[in-house]
Amino acid sequence: MTKLQTHDVFGLSNKILVNSYVDRGNLDIEVQKYLARPTHLALRGESKCGKSWFRQKNIPNGLIVQCRYGKSVIDIYTDALSQLGIKLIVDESSGSKLKGKIEAETSFGASLLAKIGFKATLEGEMSQDQKEKNYGHDINDLRYIAEIIIKSEKKLVIEDFHYLSILERELFSYDLKTLWDYGCFTVIIGVWSQSNLLTYLNQDLSGRIIELSIYWSQTDLVSVIQKGSLALNIKISSIIQEKLIEICYGNVGILQQLLLAFLDEMSIFTKQDGLLNLESIDIFETAAMKYAEQLNPLYQQFARTVSSGIRKREDSTGIYAHAMAVIVESSDNKLINGLNLDEIYRKSRERQPRIQKINMRTILTKLEELQVDKDGRGLVITFNEANDDITAVDRQFLFYRRFLTVRWPWEDLIAEAEAAKNDPNQMKLF
Repeated sequence: MTKLQTHDVFGLSNKILVNSYVDRGNLDIEVQKYLARPTHLALRGESKCGKSWFRQKNIPNGLIVQCRYGKSVIDIYTDALSQLGIKLIVDESSGSKLKGKIEAETSFGASLLAKIGFKATLEGEMSQDQKEKNYGHDINDLRYIAEIIIKSEKKLVIEDFHYLSILERELFSYDLKTLWDYGCFTVIIGVWSQSNLLTYLNQDLSGRIIELSIYWSQTDLVSVIQKGSLALNIKISSIIQEKLIEICYGNVGILQQLLLAFLDEMSIFTKQDGLLNLESIDIFETAAMKYAEQLNPLYQQFARTVSSGIRKREDSTGIYAHAMAVIVESSDNKLINGLNLDEIYRKSRERQPRIQKINMRTILTKLEELQVDKDGRGLVITFNEANDDITAVDRQFLFYRRFLTVRWPWEDLIAEAEAAKNDPNQMKLF
């Protein structure tokens, strides 16, 4: 019989690692209660807080749509229907009004259209005349999409909602009211610091949406350590457990990776035959440092991407660099709970007196655009235009910063701006 492997207990995985999965605060029970009710559900929590495992556990047969930077509400519906074997061709949209065509691309899609009263012909069965006429069924509002999703018996789940622009979030908040009217109840998952964000965007959602925070208490995190340790027949000392809790920043993903890194450093790869006590804080700290070093490419690329975006702007000077320096040097608490524009502006102006507040706000709204990769992913920090706060949506960044030993690229930009301050041709606001 093959022994239980450590990576089957701890670490990141696209599948639930049952030996360390914990129902924090009975959230699984609570969410099941709301999933059975006629309400939308919003789940918020930072990157790597266990949202994917939580969704897999509680909505195993969901219709999952991943948002990316630049994605629109129409893209959400197009993606969702494509997973059901239905093609959506939109002519125009305004509010909940949606004009276009839907057509089946698979037999399953054809059966769904039949359930809402549309006779569906698959493209392979079409005559040439039908193809030339762009055979499909006209739709003129969101009701058709809602009915298709309902008939599929799948729950529509919108993941990484925070990647949508402010405008698209607002548009979708109004669509949610319409979907609720049609009985199509949706789950929205993402990172945002403001409580009841969707109700803020559309007050008509009051009473029609429940927001839950995927939050990990210290007790919950300790339960992860102890449950996984029991499965592997190991016992981690209380001192190491306290250190784990301290440097994971309340994030279960970081905790999981640190645990696996520690066991690797201890050369423990399988379940132990007898109870093994793990007490070396030095080995743990070595493992944590190595884990941080492995993150160098990720966050140095983040730094280079932001710096590159700054350099590509012909009218840029040190305002971007000074803003990033202030943000990165701020406390963990402020980056978790929100670092306000006023403080960023004040400290940046102390560095560069020519910086203006209106320009500072402008460049902060552009930071997300600078961070994301070609696929629209990779946010580390976000700017909430509703309350003018910067937040670290990737807690792993805080962990990495704790062990940082290299220089940030924007430090060079500040030096360049300083060197150019006497050159009137180079000195611009941003």
